[in-house]
Amino acid sequence: MKKSSTYNYVLAAFGAAIIAVLAQVSIPLPFSPVPITGQTLAVGLIVTILGTRLGTFSVLIYILLGAVGLPVFSGMSGGFAILIGPTGGYIVGFLVTAVIMGLYLDKFGITIFHAIIANLIGMVVTLAFGTAWLKVAADLSWTAAFMGGVAPFIVVGILKAVLAAWVGVIVRRRLESARLISYSGFQTPAERN
Repeated sequence: MKKSSTYNYVLAAFGAAIIAVLAQVSIPLPFSPVPITGQTLAVGLIVTILGTRLGTFSVLIYILLGAVGLPVFSGMSGGFAILIGPTGGYIVGFLVTAVIMGLYLDKFGITIFHAIIANLIGMVVTLAFGTAWLKVAADLSWTAAFMGGVAPFIVVGILKAVLAAWVGVIVRRRLESARLISYSGFQTPAERN
């Protein structure tokens, strides 16, 4: 295995660890089966920093760690049952969110403006997946699923999207200037030499 591949795996694992840590920031809502968590902030942040490939790989690692039972999901939970439970659609949606956000940023560049747009798109994708699954898993009407799975998260989601974009672009620029990541997000200093 090349040193650069190992470096990329470490970056992806570090991204998964950040998602797992921020997932523990959780605010339960009395009127929704879905809490406000730091997971969506973390996914947006990681994809903005690491790009499409490593950001998506980080999300995949996070989901797999939780699926096998490690307590990385919100509330120190884990296991396949979480993925098929009422909040599982949000977690699975993170993977699609990472791909779509990354592709948008690849196309338009990583500026604060475009990172905000990408994170807002990511918020919509995550909420769409989560709400559709919430409707099925909890046997709710579309209106009830929307009121419990989207409405409480719109304002907070916008704030998290802006924060993830702003912090993500700053961190990414610093990592690029230190030559720790490249614009593509998956080349290392060794690969550029």
